[in-house]
Amino acid sequence: MTTPLPGTGSPRIVPLPAPSPALRLAADDLPPRVRGVTDADLPELHRLDREVFQENAYPYFVLRQFYDLYRDDLFVVDDGGTLRGYVLAGVASDGARGWILGLAIDRNWRRHGFGRELMAESLRSLRLRGVREVWLTVEPGNLTAIDLYVSLGFSHVDHRDDYFGPTADRLLMVLALDG
Repeated sequence: MTTPLPGTGSPRIVPLPAPSPALRLAADDLPPRVRGVTDADLPELHRLDREVFQENAYPYFVLRQFYDLYRDDLFVVDDGGTLRGYVLAGVASDGARGWILGLAIDRNWRRHGFGRELMAESLRSLRLRGVREVWLTVEPGNLTAIDLYVSLGFSHVDHRDDYFGPTADRLLMVLALDG
């Protein structure tokens, strides 16, 4: 099922943006790159997740299980020595609905297009696998993330109080993927 835009009765379908060029050079003078995750990346992925999400970070064992379940939907920004960002998606058992389960960018590497690049790669991958809509949740006060998601075509569909527990409200957003 696709969620219609308010007042239109039809879903919003938008083309995905091309990845932006990398804006910083990595330690080996090559631009950071988006790539799939490997088993060897898990400790570094956990470090990044803890750094960005602090008390809301996934425990290591959860990241491990996500890797085992969704490794084809887990992409990282690699600067040649350190992971600077990641996006994790999961697909429902019917294959039609995907979820963005996490997007994290190192605080010193924000506002350089890496979040957009990761999201574009994730959405491309999901579309190629036949996913028809992608959902995500975002903290209502995270205006930078909300602006990114809206610029990618996501629409706000609901506000849920206490979605992740007391005082952990979230906005639900959805994007219909074109075939």
